[in-house]
Amino acid sequence: EVQLVESGGGLVQAGGSLRLSCAASGFTFDDYAIGWFRQAPGKEREGVSCISSSDDRTVYSNSVKGRFAIFRDNAKNTVYMEMTRLKPEDTAVYYCAVTLRGWGPWWSTPRRYDYWGQGTQVTVSP
Repeated sequence: EVQLVESGGGLVQAGGSLRLSCAASGFTFDDYAIGWFRQAPGKEREGVSCISSSDDRTVYSNSVKGRFAIFRDNAKNTVYMEMTRLKPEDTAVYYCAVTLRGWGPWWSTPRRYDYWGQGTQVTVSP
């Protein structure tokens, strides 16, 4: 059974930092790209970042580029997202997801991902 479990969310002041983790099991972790998404109340789910399977290519949304960094530890079956210089508009539930479809310009499209975690809340106060 495929499982993705996010952790590391919380309440932080604007300008602060958080590191999110996504622990995976039930599949060959280093064969697949992993994405991070977020969803704020009343808004659509938004692609934040994605990391490829074996060569660590990364991509970011314009809203987080330069502030967030995604990386993976294949030995621990875990993907991380280091979030710095957080803003109130970063407040959302953050999800990680795995895609079985390779890597491509569609990385930010939620329906291209096959399994999802339950999410972790990130709240940034002004």
